Amino acid sequence: MKKILITTLLFAFGSALTAFAADGKTVWEEQCAKCHGPDGKGETKMGKKLSIKDFTDAKVQAAFTDDEAFKAVKEGLKNAEGVSRMKAVEGLTDDEIKAVVAQVRSFKK
Repeated sequence: MKKILITTLLFAFGSALTAFAADGKTVWEEQCAKCHGPDGKGETKMGKKLSIKDFTDAKVQAAFTDDEAFKAVKEGLKNAEGVSRMKAVEGLTDDEIKAVVAQVRSFKK
């Protein structure tokens, strides 16, 4: 009986930890919204300065794949001259990055 209880508790804790770790909305709010805006429109001071695209626009969303978005979060983005346009978001697991990509996709109208 004790083994079942411990196994159940470990499973519940692991599930809760995974759910917390992969919370794309929280990561978005903490790491991305300052430039991209809370709604993904890029209408922040920095977003306007960098001409950040509006993630609510279906055409903008269609212009990149999930893999490209994943890579941008993980590695950052550079322009044609090699100048950084977006720094990589450090310290995120692959699951957290996938959750951020899902958050970006949720902005599509």
